[in-house]
Amino acid sequence: MAHDTHDHGHHHHDGGHSELSETALRVKALESLLVEKGYVDPAALDELIDTYENRVGPRNGAQVVAHAWSNAAYMEKLRADATGAIADLGFIGRQGEHMVAVENTDDVHNMVVCTLCSCYPWPVLGLPPVWYKAPPYRSRAVSDPRGVLAEFGVRLPDAVGVKVWDSTAEVRYLVIPQRPSGTEGWSEEKLAGLVTRDSMIGTGLALTPEQVAS
Repeated sequence: MAHDTHDHGHHHHDGGHSELSETALRVKALESLLVEKGYVDPAALDELIDTYENRVGPRNGAQVVAHAWSNAAYMEKLRADATGAIADLGFIGRQGEHMVAVENTDDVHNMVVCTLCSCYPWPVLGLPPVWYKAPPYRSRAVSDPRGVLAEFGVRLPDAVGVKVWDSTAEVRYLVIPQRPSGTEGWSEEKLAGLVTRDSMIGTGLALTPEQVAS
């Protein structure tokens, strides 16, 4: 489901840095307790964390985007059959069975939310950030998308429309950010370094060469 809007607005939204720190501490404490009591194998836990943070994570999505930026034929396949195109690069798995790619243009900026729960494309983006699952984001992404984007530091020209895509158990979305200027001739590996997790959710933009250099 997509929602179009040209509305403006800005409300305070707590990014939850303290909440994230508290959660991280609780997870660490729970992990230590489980390991101490012999319920969890530390090596297996490390393997699981590495899988979702590195192999099954935003780096995968960044490779998809960089390949699409560099290869027009792949971009066309991504538009027509995102699930198949992503699988072509080896990124398949739970919550990635039904993918749709939505492409940012000069006229439209796409943003993804899951208003009912926290459906999220794990194979290409890894684990969802805390704010993605939080009720304030899930409600305001639809009602005040420009305000939400502004809080993430994204301020779009008035002429650019915002389209909000609501993920469901059946369909998950991957935003293809616009390729930054000044990247002509770059390798896919170098281009992938410009693609952030937030830019593939739509709450951010791809990094510029200047941002990477600084």
